Amino acid sequence: MKKILIAFDGVQFSEGAFEFAKKLNELNPVFVAGVFMPQTSYASLWNYSASMTDTLIVPITDDPEGLKLEHNIERFRQLCVENKIAFSIHKDFNDFALPELKRETRFADLLIISSEKFFEKLTGGKSSEYLRDAIHEAECPVIVIPEKFDFPKQNVIAFDGSPSSVHAMKQFAYLFPELCENETLLVYSKEGEDSTLPNEEYAEELAALHFKNFGILKLKFKPEKYFNSWLKDANSPILVCGAFGRSAWSEMFKKSFVSEIIADHRLPVFITHL
Repeated sequence: MKKILIAFDGVQFSEGAFEFAKKLNELNPVFVAGVFMPQTSYASLWNYSASMTDTLIVPITDDPEGLKLEHNIERFRQLCVENKIAFSIHKDFNDFALPELKRETRFADLLIISSEKFFEKLTGGKSSEYLRDAIHEAECPVIVIPEKFDFPKQNVIAFDGSPSSVHAMKQFAYLFPELCENETLLVYSKEGEDSTLPNEEYAEELAALHFKNFGILKLKFKPEKYFNSWLKDANSPILVCGAFGRSAWSEMFKKSFVSEIIADHRLPVFITHL
């Protein structure tokens, strides 16, 4: 049985994140831990000592945070019971919420996090920073989920021949053997005439062993320019990708086609690190 974390901030409840976990449970029972973090946290995100010097100001909500938090916890509890999902509730966080979330991911198989609801009320673009750093620092694979989505009917594996992209393909297959029944495309995108897939023979052999309905697609354009547009014609896809290196992650995230796809809030994105 897989242990899945769903991360909620105190005043937001992600229906999309829970719905994805529910669908997974229908395919094969899972254990879901609801992680409820306070809305007020510190901007340095992962560094305890630096956190003391840079404080965020969070808009005041109509409902007191404590009442809203308890309401969301009770909603999570009821939904788990109604859908016969084994669950636990984790809510004993201090203000250093994201370092605590990092520790939670160390002892989980998967983190599901909303691309729209995760700390969305923070001002000054801080919401996207929290999401970016949560993905980067997670010590388990992550699915970033929009609030409205089609459950995957097609797996699109973004492949560039790197160790990270191979690792992402393997981790997805290990975690979701049920989804390996879907049509699966190993997609390589490169501008120019040379569209040779790196290590194609090895990649094809490995992928064919895990995915029953498998094919390779070579696209002759820069992924950061056109990949998102191409994905719009895919059949209810989930995008599978590696983290494209931990070094200079912040800058790479801003420039990558993955960040654009996440920001569009249209489809689930599976991301994992080496």
